[in-house]
Amino acid sequence: MSRQIEYRDALREAMSEEMRRDPRVFLMGEEVAEYNGAYKVSRGMLEEFGPQRVIDTPISETGFTGLAVGAAMMGLRPIIEFMSWSFSLVAADQILNNAPKMLYMSGGQFGCPIVFRGNNGAGGQLGSTHSWCVESLYANVPGLKMAIPFDPYDAKGLLKTAVRDDNPVFFLESERLLSVKGEVPEEEYLVPFQQALVRRPGADCTVVSFGRPLYFCLEAAQALAEDGIECEVIDGRTIRPLDIETIVQSVRKTNYCVVVDQSWPFASVGAEIAAQVHERCFDDLDNHVARVHADDVPPPYAYNLEQEMLPNARKICEAVRSVTYNA
Repeated sequence: MSRQIEYRDALREAMSEEMRRDPRVFLMGEEVAEYNGAYKVSRGMLEEFGPQRVIDTPISETGFTGLAVGAAMMGLRPIIEFMSWSFSLVAADQILNNAPKMLYMSGGQFGCPIVFRGNNGAGGQLGSTHSWCVESLYANVPGLKMAIPFDPYDAKGLLKTAVRDDNPVFFLESERLLSVKGEVPEEEYLVPFQQALVRRPGADCTVVSFGRPLYFCLEAAQALAEDGIECEVIDGRTIRPLDIETIVQSVRKTNYCVVVDQSWPFASVGAEIAAQVHERCFDDLDNHVARVHADDVPPPYAYNLEQEMLPNARKICEAVRSVTYNA
């Protein structure tokens, strides 16, 4: 049975259900307990699970991330909340040099089943240093997994899968989506990794994206459909592992591809997907793979400039028209 709940509530349900199921799971981060979470994602969890499993930390990502690595090595399953993924940069040694490599470096003796989660990308006039899109920077490291949920259904299902995974999982949410409502079943379910989803079928051009930019892709697809261009919109869901097969299958049908990525363009996830599509679909493509990214500048503070810097429906429409010769 489904009901309409907010993205933030879907995240809380996922964490609470997994904490009830497995006593090794705990939540730790800044303001997650007494304040109910900076964005109210963990509202009520302190009352249910107590201060030993919902733990407020000092403003020290380096410290509590290192603690989580040690806890995971000893058999616990931490969920670490970064108030913003921008703040994770000060813990880069722990999350990139320790957690993803621990199983390999210990010869299989110590795993690191940690979920690192929090808000990624521009949240709305937060300035350059608080608006990082970290997927391109972090997805380069082997040994980790990365999920980017689009709606409340995936937010819950992917997070439950992440908590049960024996590898470190980077779970990239969006502050701009936390109040979005969507259908979420009351019964338990999981969304598996490496299983992309066709959000809108079409035969004229494949549009691939992850997370919040998918809303712009669907908006663009609706506008293009009014002009007779039917786009197939694919939600990749996870970057590591990447379901390239679903993307390839679509491109072989449509013969055109546009990748939409909120990261900067240089050495990006969008660039990687475009490269893989070119390698696998060279004879099927009728044009190069186009990419729509955030502009290659630090995110501005001014609202109008920030909106112009990010991917949007207009830019996606222009990219689709350019590759399908419908300019």
